Amino acid sequence: MIACTGRPFPGALPWVLKLNLEGPIVCYQGAQVRALNGDVILDHGIAHDLAMEVIRFARELNLHVQAYRDDQLLVERDRPEAHEYAGHAGMEIHVVGDFDEAMGPTTPKLVIVAASATLEALLPQVRRRWAGRLNAATSMPTYLEFTSLESDKARALQFLCDRMGVAQSEALSGMACLVRGLAWRSRARPKRSRPPRTAPSPARATVESSSWPTCWSDHEHPASGPRPPGR
Repeated sequence: MIACTGRPFPGALPWVLKLNLEGPIVCYQGAQVRALNGDVILDHGIAHDLAMEVIRFARELNLHVQAYRDDQLLVERDRPEAHEYAGHAGMEIHVVGDFDEAMGPTTPKLVIVAASATLEALLPQVRRRWAGRLNAATSMPTYLEFTSLESDKARALQFLCDRMGVAQSEALSGMACLVRGLAWRSRARPKRSRPPRTAPSPARATVESSSWPTCWSDHEHPASGPRPPGR
């Protein structure tokens, strides 16, 4: 099984270990594929100059924006939005003086954190502004994420299928909401005996669907565990 998530690598790894998965991790909304030891297998980050366009746009609107470098969460201002995201993602905040100097050649993604109504109004504007240059989408109602055009979970999974010699027709897609629901029930309800299930063919690569954020929040802190469905 291969975990596919929008989470940064440090936020995805605890879940992968909890599930005893051994395969690589698709993370940062498909911008990176990482081995469990952290080695980068695939990297499609946003180029520095292009990322700075988004950052300057957010600055002008006084919106919280964050970038990443070496799996560190970078912010220019210590704002409540940064703590909200960091708490959900299980990451530490690193306040830097200037993204232009601190960010590096690329960043896996950029995230603007704001009220859902603000982002709902902003999304059409940013999609028009960076059409053909960046992907822009809300992963959660208060998170607007930017990735490079090459960054896509489906493309990352296709890359892994090609690397593993698995045909696309042999790749199964599992629902992340099922994982979330089972994890919650295992904590909140007594265990029940279940009939044995047939193990999947080892020749198949089982991957999580690209709808992960709507089923299993990519930003829940591993220490708190998944929330009950419907909350």
